[in-house]
Amino acid sequence: MKVEGAYVFSAPPEQVWALLMDPENLRTCIPGVQTLTETAPDHWDAVLKVGVGTIRGTYKSTVAIVEKSEPTAYTLQVQGTGGPGFVKGTARITLEPDGDSATRVSVDGDGQVGGTVAGVGQRMLGGVAKMLMNQFFECLKGKLPS
Repeated sequence: MKVEGAYVFSAPPEQVWALLMDPENLRTCIPGVQTLTETAPDHWDAVLKVGVGTIRGTYKSTVAIVEKSEPTAYTLQVQGTGGPGFVKGTARITLEPDGDSATRVSVDGDGQVGGTVAGVGQRMLGGVAKMLMNQFFECLKGKLPS
């Protein structure tokens, strides 16, 4: 399952990078996060409560930020398992200036989903993934100073 998106922030790349690297922003902006516990630099254990349609569940997950090239790019790795199945994915996040004082954040991701959630909601998964990604980035935009 491919997931792509682009978001424009009204701030320079260094400021947007800092937003994306702040664990408290991740905790408050990742949809469905119940807990986010740092286990090593740029590595977290998370508990997420999410669902597709009527298939909802709690996932124990690991989240890692790797291949960092501050402040222009990094790779996000996510793995999770729960009652409804599993999810595993990676996304390359790139930041580039967009005019004088804005940053374009591009996401190019690929994920796999298995178990009940995949069987029941396969057609809906791409749309749900895009919706959750949009919620995350809109939340982050709200963290910028006015």
